Amino acid sequence: MSRRVRWILLALAVLLVAGGSWRAYKARQARMAQPVATTEAVAELAATDVLRLAPVELTQGLQVSGALRAVDSAVVKARVAGELQGLAVREGDAVAAGQVLGRIEPTESQARLRQAQQQADAARAQIDIAQRAYDNNKALVDQGFISRTALDTSLAQLNAARASWEAAAAATDVARKSLDDTVLRAPIAGTVAQRLAQNGERLPVDAKVVEIVDLRRLEMEATLSAADSVQLRVGQAARLQVEGVAQPVAAKVARINPSAQAGSRSVLAYLSLDQAAGLRQGLYAQGRIATGGQRVLAVPLSALRTDKPTPYLQLVEGGRVVHRAVTPGARGEAGNEPWVAVDGVADGAMLVRGQIGPLREGTAVKFTGGEPAATRPAP
Repeated sequence: MSRRVRWILLALAVLLVAGGSWRAYKARQARMAQPVATTEAVAELAATDVLRLAPVELTQGLQVSGALRAVDSAVVKARVAGELQGLAVREGDAVAAGQVLGRIEPTESQARLRQAQQQADAARAQIDIAQRAYDNNKALVDQGFISRTALDTSLAQLNAARASWEAAAAATDVARKSLDDTVLRAPIAGTVAQRLAQNGERLPVDAKVVEIVDLRRLEMEATLSAADSVQLRVGQAARLQVEGVAQPVAAKVARINPSAQAGSRSVLAYLSLDQAAGLRQGLYAQGRIATGGQRVLAVPLSALRTDKPTPYLQLVEGGRVVHRAVTPGARGEAGNEPWVAVDGVADGAMLVRGQIGPLREGTAVKFTGGEPAATRPAP
């Protein structure tokens, strides 16, 4: 093959390669010029994921906590010193008012009563002697045999004998009461909460023996700040959550201490429980006292979003998510859920509930099962 032919073939090859490259470049440019098809994100919501806004009744209140205690309780103490005998009740035993719980060994008290009684009998005998002497002297004075001075002396001795007898009789009553005090009785009906002494112990006066509580009436002692206490009124309703009890317990403010505690400046309030069955003294409870209410346009507190400089709500308008800035107002409860009043949104707007989480503004919304009807807080 001649040299000229080789050059011609090489030129043809170069032309073919350049032509293929040009066609590939044009095809790529045409593809880039075509619009790219995109798939728009759609948020699927159920009827329970949104809420139609409407005025609701917000209940304001005060958070309280404290321990339950029996309204009626008593500590049985030893009124006389001596050895404890016959104490049979223990923690958890039910007792009736006036029931004998035990005794303090009565030998010493019985001896003191006999001594006082004998002294009273001796004083009574002295009255009889002084009375006879006075009667005799009076008869002699009437007959003129003795002077009036002797009669006055007899009268004074009679009065002294009577005073001595009265003192001895009072001492007998004291001794009899001391003997009665050796019997330990339950002052109220209830349940034994503590047994603080054992049989055979020698107890001093005022030694604690048992504690009795009446669980039929319970109350909670709540501590409030001075500022919160001014909102409190006797009779205000409350709902308490007692540890170990699934359902809330209804209560009301029964009493308010008129004085603030020294130092802390806190005020004690006492809430009586409507139902005490099954509850125990000492259980911890916390809850809320209703102090007032107002009807306003409000949303669940969980739906108010604060991940922007201005609080906002996620609404559904025209099938898309809209972020609407609002001004929060008073807080309260509606349907046992915390709500907050808002300004900047219209009545009837469709609110995305807080459990859905953040949605990008402009996201299309599709309702599963159709668009929801107006809803309200759960009662």
